[in-house]
Amino acid sequence: MNAAHSNPVPHTTPTAGAGVLARIGNTPLLRLDALAPDLPAVRLLGKAEWYNPGGSIKDRAAANIVSEARRAGKLAPGRILLDSTSGNTGIAYAMLGAALGFPVTLCVPENVSGERKRILQAYGANIIYTDPGEGSDGAIKIARQLAERHPDLYFYADQYSNDANWRAHYLTTANEIWEQTEGRVTHFVSMLGTTGTFVGTTRRLKELSPHIRCISLQPDSAFHGIEGAKHLPSAIVPGIYDASLADQNVEISTEAAHAMARRLAREHGLLVGVSAAAAVVGSLQVAEGLKKNHPATIVTVLCDSGDKYLSERFWSEE
Repeated sequence: MNAAHSNPVPHTTPTAGAGVLARIGNTPLLRLDALAPDLPAVRLLGKAEWYNPGGSIKDRAAANIVSEARRAGKLAPGRILLDSTSGNTGIAYAMLGAALGFPVTLCVPENVSGERKRILQAYGANIIYTDPGEGSDGAIKIARQLAERHPDLYFYADQYSNDANWRAHYLTTANEIWEQTEGRVTHFVSMLGTTGTFVGTTRRLKELSPHIRCISLQPDSAFHGIEGAKHLPSAIVPGIYDASLADQNVEISTEAAHAMARRLAREHGLLVGVSAAAAVVGSLQVAEGLKKNHPATIVTVLCDSGDKYLSERFWSEE
């Protein structure tokens, strides 16, 4: 469906909602040390977020946005959750809507992967495809217009400006990293998209230990192929972003991300998405920038697996 609000699904009695929510979070840390055999003092770890029921880290933010909205009465019966998304947050919203019994309308760039489109359709979300040339910013603009025109119909979740986004990572992701590394984490590395993962995790980790270095990553160009990531100098900057938090900012090329995705799959049996591969590239750059034999525990976020990107051509490149 492409209509803004054609025949919205009525609120129904939740059946699997509690079970879905209980499965979000507590994802494992994977050892990636084999990628840096010349750096024996460095522990390289990646948080495998595809273990979440919706298949990505966005389950955390979406669940907290929905929970806070329901508690505040903003997502009351009869209202539709509306947001813009490049895929993963939309999948999380659609999954939660199906499980908890509320309708979901999503503004999505036309050029997102076919796998993501089919997953959204499978969950029954109403999808409004937007100009692919405008990327995620174009989807944001359409969602804002709909919210302004129909304020009584929609709850506009606005993941880019909703504090419930970063609070999800402040409350869960950061604390899990701290506990799983037994407080030994020295560096946190994360891609920037909505920026919620980096902002929330960094704020909490800095409270737990101000000595932890937190490094943000973003594409090196406005025209890039790292789906879900934002090149902030050329994009609408998310309202939740706090530029003062990063100890270092690193730019990642699309080509390096694609090459890492292939390397992880072919040499290490690890199938990850493009932004996850980009995060590994950035983590290795941080590790290689340390003094020789300097001990470090570097943790990054593997946002999702590669199964939503298998139609992309880069897998067959060398």
